[in-house]
Amino acid sequence: MSIVLLFSITRLQFRKELKPVRAAITMQRDAEGRLLFDDRPDFRPNLTPREIFQLGSFGGTYWRPIHSSVAGKELSDQHLEFEEWWEGIPNSLLTSEVYDKSVNRFGVKSGTSLEMWESKGWIRSEDPYGWVQWYCRFFTGRRGPDDDRQVKRWNSFAGERGRFRSQLIKRVIAREASFDDVSVSPVIRQSLQHWGYRLTEADFDKAALRLWEKSF
Repeated sequence: MSIVLLFSITRLQFRKELKPVRAAITMQRDAEGRLLFDDRPDFRPNLTPREIFQLGSFGGTYWRPIHSSVAGKELSDQHLEFEEWWEGIPNSLLTSEVYDKSVNRFGVKSGTSLEMWESKGWIRSEDPYGWVQWYCRFFTGRRGPDDDRQVKRWNSFAGERGRFRSQLIKRVIAREASFDDVSVSPVIRQSLQHWGYRLTEADFDKAALRLWEKSF
């Protein structure tokens, strides 16, 4: 049975410019906890944007003030676009200017700098903070020309055969550990969390069976 999550949030629709429209978004999960976007069956994260930050991510620095090379200006307070989501989450998990790995869910440092991502051409001006900013806006209902690229990136990292998810599963199997043993590859687990995914027992069992069948 689906779990229905109700949000009263600002919906962003992509036209010639982004225009905020108040809307109540009904978000559903399937029986395995994956979020369902009817128009993107190829995109199945299982953490909402709020959950990503509530659990502890990016050393608390994701929404810090930045100089954006792609936007060509200084940016700050960008998280306030989604202000209702952050109730009960301290600023130390959102806007810290100093990376603190101790606030991360798995207590490890994970990720690289914004400057590196910009230099690779992976950051676009409409979402100058990166993939999670895109995800926040997609989650509220915005759709735009960058969606295919961003969904493809998610699948490459955290999708059913994504490299981070696959690496984690193989390491769990090699250690003969439980799918949720956080001592196995905490950096990969932290990275997956940044991409809106945490390994579930159902996903682990399905992948482990596939690997076992391939061994014959």
